[in-house]
Amino acid sequence: MTGDAAAFIEQSRDRLNRMLQELGDDSPAAPLAGLHEASHYPLANGGKRIRPVLVYGAAAAVGDDADPGALDRIACAVEMIHTYSLVHDDLPAMDDDDLRRGKPSVHRAYGEATAILVGDGLQATAFEILAGIQGMAAEQRGALVEVLARASGPAGMVGGQYIDIRAGDAEMSLEELRTMHLLKTGALIRASLGMGGIAAGADDEELGALDTFGEHIGLAFQVVDDILDVEGDPANTGKSRGKDSAANKPTYVKLLGLEGAREEAGRLLRLALDSLGCFGKGADPLRSIARYIVARDR
Repeated sequence: MTGDAAAFIEQSRDRLNRMLQELGDDSPAAPLAGLHEASHYPLANGGKRIRPVLVYGAAAAVGDDADPGALDRIACAVEMIHTYSLVHDDLPAMDDDDLRRGKPSVHRAYGEATAILVGDGLQATAFEILAGIQGMAAEQRGALVEVLARASGPAGMVGGQYIDIRAGDAEMSLEELRTMHLLKTGALIRASLGMGGIAAGADDEELGALDTFGEHIGLAFQVVDDILDVEGDPANTGKSRGKDSAANKPTYVKLLGLEGAREEAGRLLRLALDSLGCFGKGADPLRSIARYIVARDR
């Protein structure tokens, strides 16, 4: 990753973290203080912040004409949806994970009922933030809400999670696995890119290119996750190695083998980079993010 791209990613994360901190400083009345604390616990627990960074990267690729404050709010809304999904995924009824990024998951730190409410609240707040963006046409705000709602619901992330929990020990074909992850992981990644593009006034060709890029890097992200489940260092990944294998979950490594999964990640990276041909140097941060996703160790 070049110094310029690394700086862009770091600046994007800093912008998001400042916005999240502002929201965290807005303390509610005493009866809701515990819910407020529990809601900001997972938001403050770091992470790669890939999806918000993609919002900024998409806007930069198009020309970065978007209002900076609007982009910060869009990035924040995307991160809230992603965080809500992690809080609910960790619940005993779902993946039953005690740790998230090396810290107790929300239901372990605050109780299962509170964790459910935290997820519900983060989802609602994300759409409240989008609807309240100032200085943006109502049609544009409506498009942002529609894109994020579709990616978050049954046609996206929720649908992919449903396929995942229903799969159990069942065998999956490679195409079925891809379909699941296009929904579970890829939908929100594609939405992040689309929303950044919408905010920057992207035309149909640019939105199509961003969506194709998102489809490929969304799948690559999951392929690398499956590889890290086999050979990742728990000190870096923040989770136990071999968890998916022990649960007999369908993975790219299970279907393609370790070397085949590495080759698939490389193939998806090439397709992602090729899809950005209509953009100039403004898309270099997106190109670097794609390379980072495939080369990462966490």
